[in-house]
Amino acid sequence: MKITVLTENTAGGKFLAEHGLSYLIEIDDQKILFDTGHSDVFLKNASQMGINIQTEVETVVLSHGHWDHGDGLQFLQNKKLVSHPGAFIRRFRKRDFSPVGLSLSRAELKKKFELAETEIPLKLTENLYFLGQVPRKNTFEAQTTSFADDSQNDDFVPDDSALAAISNNQLIVITGCSHSGICNITEHAKKTTGISQVKAVLGGFHLNEQNQQTQLTIDYFKQNKIEKVFPSHCTELPALAAFYNKFHTRQLKTGMILEL
Repeated sequence: MKITVLTENTAGGKFLAEHGLSYLIEIDDQKILFDTGHSDVFLKNASQMGINIQTEVETVVLSHGHWDHGDGLQFLQNKKLVSHPGAFIRRFRKRDFSPVGLSLSRAELKKKFELAETEIPLKLTENLYFLGQVPRKNTFEAQTTSFADDSQNDDFVPDDSALAAISNNQLIVITGCSHSGICNITEHAKKTTGISQVKAVLGGFHLNEQNQQTQLTIDYFKQNKIEKVFPSHCTELPALAAFYNKFHTRQLKTGMILEL
């Protein structure tokens, strides 16, 4: 399978960057767009690589309902859009009640896309799964939140999901932001696919510091003998440094292509 980084926080070469995430996944002779960032940067970078998202992609997957992963949807239409049904609520930062949800409502998106909402895993191709709602089973992830809904109740982003791909009978886990916890996501991917060996994990890990959560995540990856780790997007520099020290990770930049 091939993963092309269309949007990331860090620019590569002559490609554009923004605070956001968008990957083009090529598997089973299909092209799946995973997230869209928050502008048309993903389209511009794709065009530079000779990729026409409008004509080549039929299915878009939304990892969760935050602006930096889904506001680029305004630049697409007439495609299947796969998401958790909770992705479309109004949501805000606790600190100043500024909005962090999607700009387009569910009603507006239903006019533009064939909307497929599911809390349970969905098989997208022979070897690619949307994981639906991720069970939060461990005691060190998804314990706090900086977000609230429009009633000012805690928003733990229950719609946060990911993709699981099977390549050579090994798992590749692709996440947007890991609000549900990257270890929880990986365990759910193993259960969903029936594949226990994880080859690679990539995407936003939502880790900020070299703290206990980061260390326990590293320990989990080591225990599971995960070969390739690509923390990106919402993984801050102290945590990135911790992963580099253990796994010699590559920094993901726009324009990069991964063959996994």
